[in-house]
Amino acid sequence: MADLPQFGLRWRTALRLIPLALLVPACSLYARPFPQQGDTKPSSPPAAAAHPSQTAEKNAPELSTRDTANTFKVRVNLVLVRVVVRDDHGNIVKDLHKEDFRLFDNRKEQTISSFSVETPTSHVVPIATSPSDTETVTPETTAATLALPQRFVALLFDDIHLEMGDAVNVRAAASRIFDSLRPSDRVGIFTTSGQFAQDFTSDKDLLKTALLRIIPRPVAGTGFHDCPDVTYYMGDLIINQNQPQALAVATEDAVQCAFNGDHSQTAAARMLATSAAQRALNTGDAQSTLSYQTFHDVIRRISLMPGQRTVVFISPGFILSSLYTEESDLIDRAVRSNLVIDTLDARGLYAPDVAGDIADPPVSSSITTGIEASYRIQSQSANEDVLRDISYGTGGTYYHNRNDLDAALKDAVAAPPVTYLLAFSPQNLKLNGAFHSLSIKLTSKNKFSIQARRGYYAPRTLKDPAEQAKEEIQEAVFSQDEIHDFPIEIQTQFFLKDETDARLSVLAHVDMKNIPFAKADGRNDNNLTLATAIFDENGNFVAGNEKVLEMRFFDSTLNRVQQSGITVKSSFDIKPGNYLVRLVVRDAQGQEMAARNGAVVIPY
Repeated sequence: MADLPQFGLRWRTALRLIPLALLVPACSLYARPFPQQGDTKPSSPPAAAAHPSQTAEKNAPELSTRDTANTFKVRVNLVLVRVVVRDDHGNIVKDLHKEDFRLFDNRKEQTISSFSVETPTSHVVPIATSPSDTETVTPETTAATLALPQRFVALLFDDIHLEMGDAVNVRAAASRIFDSLRPSDRVGIFTTSGQFAQDFTSDKDLLKTALLRIIPRPVAGTGFHDCPDVTYYMGDLIINQNQPQALAVATEDAVQCAFNGDHSQTAAARMLATSAAQRALNTGDAQSTLSYQTFHDVIRRISLMPGQRTVVFISPGFILSSLYTEESDLIDRAVRSNLVIDTLDARGLYAPDVAGDIADPPVSSSITTGIEASYRIQSQSANEDVLRDISYGTGGTYYHNRNDLDAALKDAVAAPPVTYLLAFSPQNLKLNGAFHSLSIKLTSKNKFSIQARRGYYAPRTLKDPAEQAKEEIQEAVFSQDEIHDFPIEIQTQFFLKDETDARLSVLAHVDMKNIPFAKADGRNDNNLTLATAIFDENGNFVAGNEKVLEMRFFDSTLNRVQQSGITVKSSFDIKPGNYLVRLVVRDAQGQEMAARNGAVVIPY
């Protein structure tokens, strides 16, 4: 997979405060002390006996800037639940409101602290073409706006768990959907093994060629049978669930394959069976863990894209084993990034595999053959759980038990017309890693079906505050979700230096009326952190900066700032093209955040 941008490492520090002539009228801020407007007399000199520290504090600047290490306080911990409601005919219900829902955490009703209605156009980024005084918007510029993508689809193939026959079928189905792509669509192809990736593109031929590289790439080798031959599913039963029957089956197989049927060696055979179960569990967990890690990378990659975003996970499924927390974290990350994940069972319409692989049969006892066949059936059914949980938890659809994989894929790349995003703050949440079941009910008596995540896992420990705060600001920048804790505005201007270089300016205006300040030593204190990021038309990070405005205002200055706001200008040297602009502002005292999106087209 292509390397992702490292926020805070590759960003240039290019932010500067706008001179008086470029600022909003009556708001001229410099990184030096402000004059006290309204004073008719010059300030009296400090008393000779004043302590040097007191003099320094009095003469400290009212506004200064510094680089930041991205350390923020953690926002209120919210659990997000995306909900899809369908009527008895399977149609999406579109006209529900916050008061129509009731949310329960471990059967205890919770207060829904926030509610929003999401549609495929909820996060479409507006186009901003604001050239400098020497540039004009031409018909070519207007036409270029159509090239900015408005829909991104990530096809994630689970090549770790795929078998070759299934891989051929899903490749053929995927190739047929590329012909229906629109000019504003971008598709990326990724694999859970991480050994191959095709970044987002609209080149249909390139995508079809990339599909040919989707082949099974299991972490563990195939064709080797351990003694006894214990599957991942049986290993989970023996080690995690302490199921005596599964251990007895594996022990009997060990008696046959290692001791020629000598049951006097049952104790030694049981040790062999336990060791084989642990190896099978470790291998299976390693494969599943790698799948989750790559899944997180794909979510991070697509999260910084504008417009409608969908992940389609194409997999035969796998058992959860003990990785329930990883699944819950994956759903949380997707929901917070406003992603819909559809899952497609790569096996299509399949019959339970009772006999196993007849071309490579495992070594087992005739006594245990029937029980092992039932385990294979149970395992194939259990593989579906992860696909169902991920899709339902993110407002997606689980496509399974069907042979029309191309039709399923065509439906999967389109998000539901309406989903409802509910959020609540768990009260007195214990850090014990316990599972919390969630249930959503409707206040009406309509017999609608509700699709939502089944629960979440409480954390076991709190993350380091500085690290968690750093992750928070990064997620805000690499998201397209607009946050409106306080008003901000974003404008762009550009001018062409020559045919290959341009200067882009991003003006951020922050409304200060509702920004809180702390009174200290006759000053009004707060810090504003402004982060600006520029992404190209395929979602690649191009440039960015981050600065902290340290505000230590006198009362008269604060009054002016609250009336006029603060405008800050950031400039970037970039190539002509289509760009997404992302602005995130955070205040330290109120711990509130605002984020806006914009797009700019710089003609060639």
